[in-house]
Amino acid sequence: MLRSVAVPVIDGVTPFEFGVICEVFGIDRTDEGVPPIDFKVCGERPGEPVRTSVGASLVADHGFEALETADLVAVAACKVRDGYPQALLDAVASAKTVLSVCSGAFVLGAAGRLDGRPCTTHWRYVDELAERFPKAQVDPDVLFVDDGDVITSAGTAAGIDACLHVARRELGATAANAIARRMVVAPQREGGQRQFIVQPTVHEADSLQPTLAWMMENLTTEHTVSSLARQARMSERTFARRFSAETGTTPHRWLTTQRVLRARQLLEETNLGIEAIAHQCGFGTAALLRHHFNSVVGVAPKDYRRSFAHR
Repeated sequence: MLRSVAVPVIDGVTPFEFGVICEVFGIDRTDEGVPPIDFKVCGERPGEPVRTSVGASLVADHGFEALETADLVAVAACKVRDGYPQALLDAVASAKTVLSVCSGAFVLGAAGRLDGRPCTTHWRYVDELAERFPKAQVDPDVLFVDDGDVITSAGTAAGIDACLHVARRELGATAANAIARRMVVAPQREGGQRQFIVQPTVHEADSLQPTLAWMMENLTTEHTVSSLARQARMSERTFARRFSAETGTTPHRWLTTQRVLRARQLLEETNLGIEAIAHQCGFGTAALLRHHFNSVVGVAPKDYRRSFAHR
């Protein structure tokens, strides 16, 4: 269970990525069923202004020593530099679990947390990250990488995906969904999705969001590219091209991922049998659910329920 989160801030921190971490972990949402989180913003000299990347300052209430006892240390994007405060690096090196958003990965690398670990950062910085930290296994394409106690993410929106992923992993689907609903963000994207998606220039009415929402509401329906194209009122070729441009993946893979996410929620929150969950998620059979669940999540449904079911 995630009970405490600490965010270090240093000169050059970017407000948006810092705000993403605050929005997911720093707001009291206990009235919506989200477990309480002890959230601390930490600076090298608490009470003194820290310059951000946009010509404004913020003030941290706590020192870096508060990082040492946090369940999660979340590092926002900040100016890439040759040296970071040693107290920060020491705290990140010994932290239980660390998460970085965008260029925050350089802090993790400088603390030695990326050595021999799969990781990512914003596509503009992947080459520099790999050059500075040759022992890191940098993946230039993905939205985020969950390697257990080290989670790294690409820029901006991918930071939202990574933070919500950690919330779902540590607090459960109900809490993560409540946070996402308050943030008014779309269903969670999985980390393996491509980081750089070429967005088509379309009118709002041409967006596939209504079709995606309809698919989410009809997971048990047997979908094909042909039937989905009819739902979107497009030709199959146009639909397939637009779907890839807007989601970065294929309709089949997107639908499979959403079904697995639904299965995770049911495994966490209900006592339904695997066969019943398979039918409610649109997989049809328990065997098919096990196959796709293990492929996406990495463990069997029963093992996942044993670890994450709400008691």
